[in-house]
Amino acid sequence: MLKKILIANRGEIAVRIVRACAEMNIRSVAIYTEPDRYSLHVKRADEAYYLGEDPLAGYLDPRRIVNLAVETGCDAIHPGYGFLSENSEFARICAERGVTFIGPKSDVIAKMGDKTAARASMIAAGVPVTPGTEGNLADLDEALSVADEIGYPIMLKATSGGGGRGIRRCDNAAELKAQYPRVISEATKAFGSAEVFMEKCIVDPKHIEVQVLADSQGNAIHLYERDCSIQRRNQKLIEIAPSPSLTPEQRNYVGELAVRAAKAVGYENAGTVEFLVTGNEIYFMEMNTRVQVEHTISEQITGVDIVREQIRVASGLPLSYRQEDISYRGFALQFRINAEDPKNNFLPSFGRITRYYAPGGPGVRTDTAIYTGYTIPPYFDSMCLKLIVWALNWEDALDRGARALSDMRVQGVKTTARYYQEILQDPDFRSGEFNTSFVPNHPELQNYSEKRDPSEIALAIAAAIAAHAGV
Repeated sequence: MLKKILIANRGEIAVRIVRACAEMNIRSVAIYTEPDRYSLHVKRADEAYYLGEDPLAGYLDPRRIVNLAVETGCDAIHPGYGFLSENSEFARICAERGVTFIGPKSDVIAKMGDKTAARASMIAAGVPVTPGTEGNLADLDEALSVADEIGYPIMLKATSGGGGRGIRRCDNAAELKAQYPRVISEATKAFGSAEVFMEKCIVDPKHIEVQVLADSQGNAIHLYERDCSIQRRNQKLIEIAPSPSLTPEQRNYVGELAVRAAKAVGYENAGTVEFLVTGNEIYFMEMNTRVQVEHTISEQITGVDIVREQIRVASGLPLSYRQEDISYRGFALQFRINAEDPKNNFLPSFGRITRYYAPGGPGVRTDTAIYTGYTIPPYFDSMCLKLIVWALNWEDALDRGARALSDMRVQGVKTTARYYQEILQDPDFRSGEFNTSFVPNHPELQNYSEKRDPSEIALAIAAAIAAHAGV
């Protein structure tokens, strides 16, 4: 078993990994840059090391991180998600230096990170993919020719893309001509590669992803699916497990496809296979070769500690479970509480948390790195916490989510919490029949009224009295 793990990340996922290490009697090592000096992951880890004033450079330097792991006696690195988590060079350097990378092998990361290579692997494995190019597009003329062949609308995608970037929908040739150079530019800036490919755009699908776990002994299982259709501009907002609309036959089929995909590429550790679902048609979209932000809801419905399994597998141990051991119970929802103002086109709202109160009660979990007095820096993702709720049936899960959102207090910045309460009351959402068009098709949900908590009013009055008394 691993003895000491360096966590090459920050925020709530770093705290999540620290907790898993503590339960497994493994020493945890945090890294941080200047904006994270007072972050919770730094306070909670057994050791913490400073990487300089630049907010991002330290988190994105694979050799420096691996060298630090060696110097501090770490036998493994957990990359979390984002940053270097899907960087094949990072995994390769770890292997060169004899440090265990808690994730798949470098060549698998490279293959699945290249969207055209991933498509080819899935086709060979008999996993259905959307119609599109089998390789990268050579130029705009080829793009126009392929689009005419498969029919509009189409999606232009960066081959090395991810996180919703490097993607454009084109409904006709004029849009394709305009968007082609933009995708190339965005792909080059964001991913260092100008390669793009094309897929048929599946209009208004459900976005379904399957959590998989695989070990070095050839065992692979799935933990059922998550519905990630509630998203804005390809960024997920609310995730649900399992999907409230899949039939048992679809659920079993998509789970089997995900395991087949993992085995086809020799996958090890935790990963997620993403699909687009429309009617009875299911298409492979991509594979995320890391733990996902929304792994929490798969844990809630199955009882499997995914991060613990990641560490066990990286230690060379077999999975703790066989597929027949896995069942799911109830429904879980995860709300990404972002420091954004939905009423102002989701403008980021970074700043100091003047008050934070985490909701509790049965079936409620929060994963976060914020606290009262913490300042959310403007250099990173705007997500400040994840609120997870579980209940035995769909209606109760919705009601529990509404109650937990109402209980929660994050003051000092604007958040998406109030917006999510509106979504929970919408009949289309409550029916479970929503798809990826839900958010753009319901702009009225952003027109909620601002309700001030009585405690906020009391604090404002007290501050005014104190200010007046001091004059």
